[in-house]
Amino acid sequence: MVDHPGPVSWSEPARREIDSIFARYPDTKSATLPVIWLAVKEFGWISPQVETIVADVLNRPLNEIHSVVTFYTMFPQKPPGRHHIQICRNIACWLAKAPELLEHLIARLGIRPGEVTPDQRFSLEEVECLAYCECAPALRIDGRYEGNLTREKIDQIIDEAR
Repeated sequence: MVDHPGPVSWSEPARREIDSIFARYPDTKSATLPVIWLAVKEFGWISPQVETIVADVLNRPLNEIHSVVTFYTMFPQKPPGRHHIQICRNIACWLAKAPELLEHLIARLGIRPGEVTPDQRFSLEEVECLAYCECAPALRIDGRYEGNLTREKIDQIIDEAR
């Protein structure tokens, strides 16, 4: 696993947000996902160091936090590219030719899933489901969902992101 350079600690605004989260979720176990989301916002991705400070603030076992982080595909565990692309590989997208579109993305970006382009501009990830089946095949870029994909639409999305 990759770690953040140097020590990590919560900023004052993040500490206030944690207090706000705890006000909504008095049971720290229920606050796990919102605090991890805050950590992604605060640090950009979840490293082992970040897992540790999340576990500390929640007063939860580190292995519990690690299990949550590694279960959900929405929590990056290494520095993503400036534009993070997630392409769905579940059945609806698969039947709608997502594997062919993934190969197009690989050729267009010059990277495979789990990699970042040398200029750090794009990262690519296959995910199990984006819950956008009605618009299959689908991808998510920078949190925005794009569906009814074609090679041409993917090219347009990449060109606009550049």
